[in-house]
Amino acid sequence: MSGQTSVLVVANETLVGSELVSAVKRRADAGPIRVVVVAPVTQPREGYVVYRDSRRSAAGRRLERTLAALREAGVPAHGGVFDDDPLTAVKDVLASEDIDEIIVSTHPETKSGWLRKNLVEEIRRAAGERPVEHVVVDTAARTAANVLVVANETVLGESLLDRIRARAREGSASFLIVCPQSDPTRAEHPDAERRLRAALSTLRAEGIDIHGQVAHPDPFTAAMQAVEDERTDEIIVSTFPGERSGWLRQDLVGRLRSKSGIPVEHVVSETEPAEVSS
Repeated sequence: MSGQTSVLVVANETLVGSELVSAVKRRADAGPIRVVVVAPVTQPREGYVVYRDSRRSAAGRRLERTLAALREAGVPAHGGVFDDDPLTAVKDVLASEDIDEIIVSTHPETKSGWLRKNLVEEIRRAAGERPVEHVVVDTAARTAANVLVVANETVLGESLLDRIRARAREGSASFLIVCPQSDPTRAEHPDAERRLRAALSTLRAEGIDIHGQVAHPDPFTAAMQAVEDERTDEIIVSTFPGERSGWLRQDLVGRLRSKSGIPVEHVVSETEPAEVSS
């Protein structure tokens, strides 16, 4: 369309922020635009065996909500989830599409890995003469909570599944299940992956916003890395009872409460969950 400006929007965890949608609407009020949204998949720090499908699904759900909000506001918009790092994704789009302006959305400085990596300035350099607007989205101010769930052999225990269901009913929440690796010397973890996939499938079928990943073999390290990588408001730790639990012998719950500064709830699974077939 003649006179229409192409605006590239770059965001992932902040895609659903009202500040970002408002910034795009303000730009649309100044003249006709079409929007291309790039949602790079969040990459965890080294040490994770990532459940890429879950990360892509979470990014995809945020992308679809944002596109729907923009279209509802009368702004033509399309986009995609990118496996590349955000700077590479931006460069690829700039090389393949006619982009006039760029809007980059991040968490506030204290929470933003993108800002720690100086991403906005890197994008400004890649943009050349194109204007680049930086929008800060404080997702911590939202009513939706991010709940970290730490579990491995008990991830399919009814006690844990019921607690996640109950927490979802208590108020808007998004869940991340971290399953520490059982054997750090192996590249593949089929048992942990089967259990995790089964738990995710069960809860997603009930409409719960949840994703997960197999993580560092030490549960304390896995949990703290997740807290550092993503905003976390609450932690749920699932273990076997008493002496059956190596995690309890390591005082995992107490250590997480002390180190994270985040509310930590302990759920006990009394019985061994049924094995999941491949």
